[in-house]
Order: sequence, then structure tokens, then C-alpha cells
Amino acid sequence: KTRMTGRIFRGRVLQYVMVMVPAVVIITLILQKYSSPFPDLSQGSDASSQSSKTLPKQSAGSCITTRDCPEDHFSFFIQSGAANVVAPKICIQNKLVLGTVLNNAGYGINIVILNGKTGEVTKTGHFDMYSGDVKPLIELLQGIEEGSAVLMASYDEPSSKLTEDAKKLISELGSSAVQSLGFRDNWVFVGGKGATVRSNFEKV
Repeated sequence: KTRMTGRIFRGRVLQYVMVMVPAVVIITLILQKYSSPFPDLSQGSDASSQSSKTLPKQSAGSCITTRDCPEDHFSFFIQSGAANVVAPKICIQNKLVLGTVLNNAGYGINIVILNGKTGEVTKTGHFDMYSGDVKPLIELLQGIEEGSAVLMASYDEPSSKLTEDAKKLISELGSSAVQSLGFRDNWVFVGGKGATVRSNFEKV
């Protein structure tokens, strides 16, 4: 199949999410095995809405952090692709971990998996959902360890090859939008293995 060119670009703007989130809070919010509750779990939503903003233009290899994080926190920056023209980018602790500069971003769904306690990157990957095979994506999703945080960003077309099995696995990470993800939608999502609530960090 011939991939659609940038001329079909819908004109959607890039989706940007820049959030400072305590690693312990993320795990407490999304993983059932941590039993110590925090006083106000709605703060995760507030942090997302207050920190999300249109950011200055930056190069493909740069990351932006608007403030320093405390020792027990880690920051992330996630940006979806735009049509098949601009690739997605994911940064952890102001360090690029997925993008064109690292040659590890690609068409479809881009994924970064982190150790949910330390913020250490354990795996990255991209899966072509237009002309590729969904099986490698399913295998990766099935192999995610309990306690992991998962960041996803679309590039060009993220939905055509998504099966119900793949959608179910992503939903179990906390996604509410994946079930209705449409053709060439721009999508970013942050969730975790063992999620018991829907993620506040998702945008289509």
C-alpha cells in the first residue's frame, strides 16, 4: 500500500503534554499493589491541566522542562506526530528517549516503558498500524511488567490495524480513548500496568 502524503494533512495541531509528576504518586494512582493512599488523588488531574501548555518551537532533539523537579519526582514531555511529516517525541527527565534524532520513532504507535519507581527507561518501540502487523505490539503489551509506566504517542496512522485484543490491553493500562481512536488521529497517552483507574494523562 502507498502511504498517504503530507498533502492529506488534516490540519490538526500537535498535542503537547508537559507534566511534573511524583513517581510515587503515579504508581499510587495507577497500580493497585501500592496500598498507602494519598490525601487528594485528584491532584494528578490538576497537575496535568496546570502544566499543559503550548510550548516554544524546539528542535527535534531538544526537550523542555519549565522547572526543576524535586528529588523524588520525575518529569516527562510527550508530543504526538503530525500526519506523516513531523515525528513524535518523548522525553524523560529532560532527556530525549524517543525521537528521530535517536532513530527510534516510527509510523503508527510509539511506546516508551519506564520503571514506575525510578523513571528508568526499560524499553522503547514503534509499531506500524497502517501497513504493519499488530502481533508484535500485542506481544510487547502482554510482556509489560507490573509497576511499569507506559507512554504512547501516535505518528501518522495509529488505528487501522488495532484489533480488539490490542485495544483491550491498552485500555487495561488506563486508556479511555483507544476504543474510539480514529483514522490518523493525533494521540498521546500515559498509563501503567495494573491500572485500576482511567488515566488523566491522555489527549486525542
